[in-house]
Amino acid sequence: MTAFEFSAPQRVVFGARTALESLPEIRSWSDRILLVTGSDVSRAGWLLEGLDALGATIAIHSQHGEPTVDDCRETVRIARAFKAGAVVGLGGGSAVDLAKATAALAPHTDSPEDHLEVVGKGLPLPGAGLPCAAIPTTAGTGAEATRNAVLSADDVKVSLRGPSLLPRLAVVDPLLTVGLSRQQTGWSGLDALTQLVEPLTSRFSNPVTDGFCREGIPLSARALPVVLHDGDGVEARTDLALASLLSGMALANSRLGVVHGLAAPVGGLVAAPHGAVCARLLPICWKANVAALRRANHPALARYREAARLLTGRESATQEDGLATILELSEMVQAPGLSHWGLAERDIPGLCERASKASSMKGNPVDLSLQELSEILLEAL
Repeated sequence: MTAFEFSAPQRVVFGARTALESLPEIRSWSDRILLVTGSDVSRAGWLLEGLDALGATIAIHSQHGEPTVDDCRETVRIARAFKAGAVVGLGGGSAVDLAKATAALAPHTDSPEDHLEVVGKGLPLPGAGLPCAAIPTTAGTGAEATRNAVLSADDVKVSLRGPSLLPRLAVVDPLLTVGLSRQQTGWSGLDALTQLVEPLTSRFSNPVTDGFCREGIPLSARALPVVLHDGDGVEARTDLALASLLSGMALANSRLGVVHGLAAPVGGLVAAPHGAVCARLLPICWKANVAALRRANHPALARYREAARLLTGRESATQEDGLATILELSEMVQAPGLSHWGLAERDIPGLCERASKASSMKGNPVDLSLQELSEILLEAL
């Protein structure tokens, strides 16, 4: 067994109504709190009212779309000017990642560029940041449990990484996901499933994250069709929320693979929702990886066989059975071809070059050539 380490939020709270119950703890950190939330601030009304009743003063940043380096620079400026003593991220992965980055940088003089991979200096993050609470309202990114924050810069998605990005408190309340549109539910659900399949098959998998994936993959595969049929089903919503949390802890400690290796540069180039890109790429990348592993007679083939059993619930399932289930789920969530978002064949060579150097690609169980990456994107168009 190879050596490994495991990192997670300082405290994780899961269950219905836990979000409201967490407010006294958040208020105990500071009476001046910066809230980073999504474009619809009205969805944060319960939190604003609750913290106000507890005597806190709140500054609000409403994030429209996926966060950029400029957005991060602005929220850090707001936090410093407001003299915030804590940060709360309430929303999807964009709001949570931006809150985490803001909390990590606000107490220090650094700028985001000092620590960004690829486009920045890539320096380690400074010491402890502000206390941060991550409260997801989607079941997809697992950002509440990761030690990175994704930002866009110069048509590239890049990350801040470090232990100071782990929230002090992650609150996963499945009731906050009730009311999400079918499209949001489907795309974010396929993102979470991808983040369970890729760590299980990653070359950096370990016994701890394997357990998360083995629990999360069946939950996701069973619950997603149910929620797509009945969006108000709390039990299935709860299963999806747990799968998403498990996916965040898995990817944070075992890395990802070719789906996310390609999704990052695609998302930097075109305005495509990350979950929609993953939903489109997952079955194509599964097929490409299995073919490459078979050519190499690679032992990681057994991991895809295990993933197939977990997806289907059948002990006799093959890699092709797993692919069939992934295809069925992808069709259910109606993820369009990447050309729908403006991606063109002429973009593929540059995307493949960027993807081959992506951090996520390092976890893929087999090295894929630029030609193989190109074929994946061509099929995904």
